Amino acid sequence: MTHAHDRLLIIDFGSQVTQLIARRLRELKVYCEIHPFNKVDAAFLKDFAPRAVIFSGGPASVYAEGAPMPPAGVFDLGVPILGICYGQQVMMHCLGGHVEGGHGTAEFGRAYVTPTAERLPLLDGWFESGTEQVWMSHGDHVSKIAPGFQVFGTSPNAPFAITADPSRNFYAVQFHPEVHHTPKGAKLYENFVKLAGFKGDWTMASYREDAIAKIREQVGDKKVICALSGGVDSSVAAILIHEAIGAQLTCVFVDHGLLRLNEAQEVVKMFREAYNLPLIHADESDLFLGALEGVSDPEVKRKTIGKLFIDVFDKHAKAIGGAEFLAQGTLYPDVIESVSFAGGPSVTIKSHHNVGGLPEKMGMKLVEPLRELFKDEVRALGRELGLPEHFIRRHPFPGPGLAIRCPGEITREKLDILRHADAVYIDQIRKHGLYDEIWQAFAAILPMRTVGVMGDGRTYDFAVGLRAVTSVDGMTADYYPFTHEFMGETVTRIINEVKGVNRVFYDCTSKPPGTIELE
Repeated sequence: MTHAHDRLLIIDFGSQVTQLIARRLRELKVYCEIHPFNKVDAAFLKDFAPRAVIFSGGPASVYAEGAPMPPAGVFDLGVPILGICYGQQVMMHCLGGHVEGGHGTAEFGRAYVTPTAERLPLLDGWFESGTEQVWMSHGDHVSKIAPGFQVFGTSPNAPFAITADPSRNFYAVQFHPEVHHTPKGAKLYENFVKLAGFKGDWTMASYREDAIAKIREQVGDKKVICALSGGVDSSVAAILIHEAIGAQLTCVFVDHGLLRLNEAQEVVKMFREAYNLPLIHADESDLFLGALEGVSDPEVKRKTIGKLFIDVFDKHAKAIGGAEFLAQGTLYPDVIESVSFAGGPSVTIKSHHNVGGLPEKMGMKLVEPLRELFKDEVRALGRELGLPEHFIRRHPFPGPGLAIRCPGEITREKLDILRHADAVYIDQIRKHGLYDEIWQAFAAILPMRTVGVMGDGRTYDFAVGLRAVTSVDGMTADYYPFTHEFMGETVTRIINEVKGVNRVFYDCTSKPPGTIELE
C-alpha cells in the first residue's frame, strides 16, 4: 500500500460501474483503492487508515440471506462515508433505517431529483435550475431513513434520493453519480473529497516516484524479464521498470504471428535504437499458429495463447540466466473484467492472457506496475516518462493480437488478408485526421464468404468488419460516426487493394452490450 498520500477506500459491493467511482476520484487527484466488501476487516481498516470511505452499488438486496455487508467498525472510524445505491441501502439497514423491495418504486434510467429546503455542502453547485438529472438503477428502495439522517433530495420513485447525517459526515444517494448520465456527478464527488479534506496531490509524477520505489523494493538485485508487445501498456511498464532497475531488466518481444503489418520490425527498431533496452526478439509464429490451427472457440484461443506466452517466457528467462520476475503491462480494466478485483463480487466477462498469475512451476513472481491504472492514466505516465506523443496516442492492441479479430478458424491466408485490410483502414483514418478522435479502430475478418461480382466474374471471397469506438477508459464505448463519404471511400479501397475481400461491414454496436473486440 502507498502511505505517502491521503487515501480513500472504495468498498465494492459488486456494481459493474464501481471502477467509474475510482475514475472520478483520480480525475480529482485523489488516491483511492477499490477493495471488495469480503476482504475488508478491522485489521485492514486500521492498516489502510482511509481519510474517507465510499460504499459502491451492487446487485444484492440487503434483506437477502448472505447479503453483502460493510465491515464492522467502519462507521466508528470518524471519517466521511458516502453510500451509493446499494451503498445507501446498506447504510440505512445497518444504522437503523429500513429497506423494502418492489412495490412500484423501482427506478431504472434517467430520473430527476428535486431539492428539499435544506442546503448541504455535498450539493454545492447542484439544483441551480431547480432539478438535477441523475441515473437510477435500483429495485429495492429505502422506506425509512436511519436516525440522525435528513432528506436533501427526492425523485418521483425515490423519496429518499439524497440523505445525510451532516453531524457524522455520513451521506447517501440512491442514484449513481459516477456515470455519464448524472451530468453533475463529478461535482458531487468533488464536494465529497473537499469535505473529507483531501489535498488532491496524487499525480502521475508522484505515481512514478512511488512505483519506482515499489519496483526496487520488490525486485532487489534480481533479474526481470518484461513481456513487451510494443503497445503503450507494456512499453510504459518496460521504461518505468528500466528506470527503476536498469540493466537488471531484459525485454522479450514475442512475435506470435498475430501482429499487424510490419509491426514486429517497427517495435524491435524503436526499442533497440531509441531506448537502448536489452531486447530479445523471439520469433515464435510457427509455434503459436501451429497450436491455433483448427481452433475456433474464442476462450480456447485466448487460453492457448496465454499458455504459450508463459512457455516462451519461461524458456527465455532460463536463457538469460535465472530471471526471478516477469513484468507485464496489466491494466486495471483487465483485472476488473477478468476476475472480480481482489476477489470481489463482480461478474467475470472474459479471460485476459496476462491476468491471473503464473504457474508455480515457473518459479517466477509478477511485476505489474500499471495494474491499478486506467488507460488514460498510463498515457499520462508515458508523458511523464518522456515517451513521444505519437507513440503514447497509439490505439490499444490486444495481447492475443489478430487471433481475436479473426472469429472462427485461424489460417495464415486469413491473417494476411486481415493485416492488409487493417492497414488500409488505419491509413484512411490517419489521412482524414481522425486517428486521435478514436479510442480504438481495427478491421476483423468475418467467418463467412460472400458472393460478389468483380469485373465480369463471380467472386466468393471473405467479408471484413470494421470497428471504431470512442471511449475514455475502455470500460464503456460508443461507435464512431464516420461520414458516408468516408465509409464509401474506405470500403472501395479495401476491396480494390486487398485480394480476397469482396464485402465490408461497419460495426455500430456500443459497449455495452458488445465488447470492443469481437472475441
